[in-house]
Amino acid sequence: MATLNKSVPLSAYTQFSRAEWAKLSNSTSEILSATERAKLSSLNETISAEEVSDIYLPLSQLLYMHMTQSVKLHENVNHFLQKKTKKVPFVIGVAGSVSVGKSTTARLIQALVSQWPNNPKVDLVTTDGFLYPNAVLEERGLMKRKGFPESYDISRLIRFLYELKSGYAYIEAPVYSHLTYDILTDTVQKITEPDVVIVEGINVLQVNKKDRRIPHVFVSDFFDFSIYVDADEENIQSWYIERFKLLRNTAFQQSESFFHRFRQLSDSEAVNFAKDIWSTINGVNLEKNIRPTRHRADLILKKGAGHKVEEVHLKKM
Repeated sequence: MATLNKSVPLSAYTQFSRAEWAKLSNSTSEILSATERAKLSSLNETISAEEVSDIYLPLSQLLYMHMTQSVKLHENVNHFLQKKTKKVPFVIGVAGSVSVGKSTTARLIQALVSQWPNNPKVDLVTTDGFLYPNAVLEERGLMKRKGFPESYDISRLIRFLYELKSGYAYIEAPVYSHLTYDILTDTVQKITEPDVVIVEGINVLQVNKKDRRIPHVFVSDFFDFSIYVDADEENIQSWYIERFKLLRNTAFQQSESFFHRFRQLSDSEAVNFAKDIWSTINGVNLEKNIRPTRHRADLILKKGAGHKVEEVHLKKM
């Protein structure tokens, strides 16, 4: 019997420094132009050419490897079973805290995946659309728990993923407005015969332990590959505060904004208000419900200052 080498730390992941990960790319040409990167950037997170080449290009190449192997396995299984079944979409999950930059990561992945040699059709779905409408949250006393597991219609999200993995040619997903802070009642996202679907949200790696109405099926059960965007809480809180201040001067100025009443806050008032939201809602949700799911991801992107990825952790196979 083999003996355990106790000098080797227990870990399900192989860790790469930024420099080690960057060396894995087999391309030196610029993949996304400055204009394309600007369109993918968020309010307080710009995307540099270096970040694309060092971090996201190797990640895209790894994902392509996984997808091509998935296609090959499907063909082999069809041959073995003497069936001709259609290949269902390759689904990538992207999780992480509020303000950590997971939406930017998801958009970057979508842009790079679209350039794969097989020219796949790629859709991006955010789980914000599966939040209960504000009227329902108000009725249940959950407005201050928005983003917590109980604020999502998980059964509807699971149904959507079942349809996706059942090979439905056409699926609709609900759409959320960050301006009105509510579900849009007259708009849906139409998804038609996708090759790849990216599902992004704070809750995609969570489990449904407390909801007895839902069977023991989790959102991540439908993923072919999952990514967790990580950072120290101090950095995430700082990014959240900065984003709140920027929104105060932009989106909050619009009369239809849910947060229009906060448009005239001073810098110090805005900082204090954002800190209060973080300490009572977002920070609590991160520690209790989001960060504990990190170990369920296939790959972890660990960010440092300025949203730069410093480490990559890849689950061992």
